[in-house]
Amino acid sequence: MKVAVPSENLVNASAEGASRKTAKKGPSLRVLHVVNRLDMGGTEYGILKVIAGLGNNEFEHQLCAIRGFQPGIAGRPELNDKVVVAAGKESGFQFLLFRLARIMRSFRPHIVHSRNWGAIEAIPAARLAGVTVAIHSEHGYELNMLAGLPFRRRLLRRGIYGMADAVFAVTGELRNYHERQARAAAGSIRVIRNGVDTARFAPRPEIRADIRKKFKLPLKSFVIGSVGRIVPIKDHATMLKAAITLVQRGVDVRVLLAGSGPELARLEQLVEANPELRDRVAFFGAYDNVPEVLNALDVFVLPSISEGMSNTILEAMASGVPVVATRVGGNPELVEENRAGWLFAPGNVAELVHQLEDLAHLGELRRRMGEESRRRAVAEFSLERMIADYRNLYRELAARRGISVESEA
Repeated sequence: MKVAVPSENLVNASAEGASRKTAKKGPSLRVLHVVNRLDMGGTEYGILKVIAGLGNNEFEHQLCAIRGFQPGIAGRPELNDKVVVAAGKESGFQFLLFRLARIMRSFRPHIVHSRNWGAIEAIPAARLAGVTVAIHSEHGYELNMLAGLPFRRRLLRRGIYGMADAVFAVTGELRNYHERQARAAAGSIRVIRNGVDTARFAPRPEIRADIRKKFKLPLKSFVIGSVGRIVPIKDHATMLKAAITLVQRGVDVRVLLAGSGPELARLEQLVEANPELRDRVAFFGAYDNVPEVLNALDVFVLPSISEGMSNTILEAMASGVPVVATRVGGNPELVEENRAGWLFAPGNVAELVHQLEDLAHLGELRRRMGEESRRRAVAEFSLERMIADYRNLYRELAARRGISVESEA
């Protein structure tokens, strides 16, 4: 991947290349997606889905990672020639408003779309650069948001939301939170829910035995697990503590954890300190073949302290796996309780144990919940629906400002 830095020559070269591509393809909407850092979590994967799903006929995309990117991301082919970094090499606080505006003047986007607090300065930068349409979206929580936002952030959000042509969140609960925090009018923030590729993430019962053999899992064991960032807000320790109790009660439980992050070492220490967990927990790190992991599971567990809209829940549902998740954030909007899975209170190990123990012993219940999970994912949370929502939003706001783009599809 070629990554631009904020020098005038490189940025201008990127813009000239974009112009040449546009001239070849005919009219298109240029969209600059802006994030704080390009670390491959749910928000970043969502951007890749949008870029790929919208295609190259109506849209041309560039991605600005304001403060850099995860080293391993450079090999992703979908990001080739599409990433620019705003921050310089100097350490400490950097005021990047004018650098962002310069990048925008070079790429000349019709639309700037910033995501989450770390990228919110892209909205005033877009206004400074004369960008036609500015959009901001909120995709989840961090631990420091749970008790409410500091007054300065609430005030800034209120002002910057007012600068944007549209603001949206990925769940109704997250929309309500930010409307309250910013004292925005009810309904002023839209909702566009995430979507999942229901072809890639699908039940594969014919390969289940092979996958378990590959992961060295007994075919008849009760396998639970999770996929995603190993960070404090995800609270994976609660799942491991529940597994300890299940083993003590005679359940042959195994745990798969796929993902990386700062909490990984602490979780490994927890496993090593408890004999019940030794040889029963597998850490896979940043494992690329997530559909394989999900097809090895009997139950997907997400014990997060808080959550926006979990892509991994959607992936598990599309894979036909029952979900047990905390009753927080957007989780209740995804998991239809008593049909596609169960919800429990954050940190409540006893409640989680009770739900998992029932599912361990009731294979027919697991099967019904898995089928309902899959049905719900296909009917309500498809990737096609999400891409259509983004396309409609971008085209609607562009048309409102007098920009009309014809599809070549």
